This record gives sequence, C-alpha cells and structure tokens, in this order.
Amino acid sequence: MKLFAPLLIAAVVAAASISAFANDAKPEVAKATKPDLAKGEATFGAVCAACHGADGNSGTPAYPKLAQQHPEYLVKQLQEFKSDKRANAIMKGFASALSDEDMKNVAYWVTTKKAKPGFAKDKELVTLGERIYRGGIADRQVPACAGCHSPNGAGIPSQYPRLSGQHADYAIAQLTAFRDGGRKNSLPMTQVAAKMNDREIKAVADYVAGLR
Repeated sequence: MKLFAPLLIAAVVAAASISAFANDAKPEVAKATKPDLAKGEATFGAVCAACHGADGNSGTPAYPKLAQQHPEYLVKQLQEFKSDKRANAIMKGFASALSDEDMKNVAYWVTTKKAKPGFAKDKELVTLGERIYRGGIADRQVPACAGCHSPNGAGIPSQYPRLSGQHADYAIAQLTAFRDGGRKNSLPMTQVAAKMNDREIKAVADYVAGLR
C-alpha cells in the first residue's frame, strides 16, 4: 500500500491541476465568444449605416432593413457575401473587410434595434399576397410563406429570416434573383420562387411590407 501512495497523491494533484486549469479557461472562452455590442455599433456606423440606416432601418427601398433581424442569419449572409456564395459586388467589398468577430458584433448589435413598420401599397395585390403568404399556391405546390417565416413575419431564429416590414422593392429583387438564378444561397427559396410569376412575387412582397 505504501508503494502506491505517492502515485495516488500525484494523480490527485494532477487531476486537481487539470480541473483548475479548465475552470480558469472557461471565462476566457465565454468572453471570446460573446459579441461586443460597443464594437458592433462602431463598425456598423462606419461600414453599414450609409446604406442601411443608423439604426438598421434603411430609408432606401433597394437596401434591406436589418433592425431586429436574427443575428445568426445576418452572420451567415455576410460570410456568404465574403465567400461569393451569395453574389453581390458591393456587399462583397464590405464583407471582405470584416472578420468573423466583426460580423458577429455587428449582427448582434443591429438585432437590438427596433424595426420600423412598413406599409403595403396596392390593395388588390396585397389580397393576393396575403393568400399566398398564408396558404401558398396549391396547384403549383408552392408552400405558405408563413410556414417558415411565421404568420406575423417574425421568422424563426437561426433558421428563417424576419420579413415583417421589409421593403417591397428589396423583397421583389430577392425573390426574382432566387427564381432567375442570380441568388443561389438557399435551395428552398430557389425552389419556391421558381414556381412564382412576377405578379405573385410583387403581391407577396407588398403584403410582407405591411406585415406586423
């Protein structure tokens, strides 16, 4: 028994040291992965605000509102602009200047800003848009948009983006790009948009703009 005592003591000491090291390391890991909102605000102001608005509420219909968007979705889009998986020459330039940490900081900051509501403009189209958004197009097997983006357009965090109040012009451009092959970073959206005509795309976009 005496022969094994030193070994036993050494093993206990080693285990305690490993445990202490692991515990000491945990706060550093957590700190490294937590988004820095102050840096995110600064980066957004310097890089994004000119097009997307100081608080993420773009005033230009061609540029999307980012306020309240799911941060995971924003990070994914920025990474795909940077890698050319989502083709956009302008966004490629901005995204290429950002590290993964920058992207995370920006995304988590802008999601804290409240999105301003939008408005539908065409009463006839908005009725069709609501029908498609809530019920799909059965004869062409187009699913209801609400199934993924939720009935009020809030989306599902980390899976499907928020659409509520988004500019109709921007939504039209993206649905058309999915349909025509200009945007290829979502197979489900490519398959859905491929079965929609221009009027249906415009109707859904107009309905989404006023959704709240």
